[in-house]
Amino acid sequence: MVASDQELSQAAARLGELLESQAQTIVTAESCTGGWVAKALTDRAGSSAYVLGGLVTYSNEAKHDWLKVTSESLNKHGAVSEPVVREMVAGALAASGANVAVAISGVAGPGGGSPDKPVGTVWFAWGSNADSTQAVLKQFQGDRDQVRRQAVLFALQQVHDYLQEA
Repeated sequence: MVASDQELSQAAARLGELLESQAQTIVTAESCTGGWVAKALTDRAGSSAYVLGGLVTYSNEAKHDWLKVTSESLNKHGAVSEPVVREMVAGALAASGANVAVAISGVAGPGGGSPDKPVGTVWFAWGSNADSTQAVLKQFQGDRDQVRRQAVLFALQQVHDYLQEA
């Protein structure tokens, strides 16, 4: 499934409306999506009421320095892993003071994949604190743009569902 611009816009608007109605704020910590979740959210006028910011932590050094992801997690599990996205959420929340954070780290391609983590492998995490953080692994099909679009849509939908259930 390829996520269209319209689908991304609608998902971002739905999440933005929910954040606004709940008086919640969000921060993003993105790697393979390169800030696309933050871009989708801030395309909506008035989004400054609920988007505190976003960090594109593409390199391991940025994940470590800016989000306080441990060297142990990066070395033992790699950047595309559950421990790393969970730590990205914790670091983004601590750095921003937002109510909720979403983190994404994956292999968008066309290169960079491995037998254990082929192109299209993306880890997600979202939550309000360490106890509420949820993490999910997804495998997307398609080229770099398609993988990234699907990842952005999935992230927006999951955070929406998380907040709706809270």
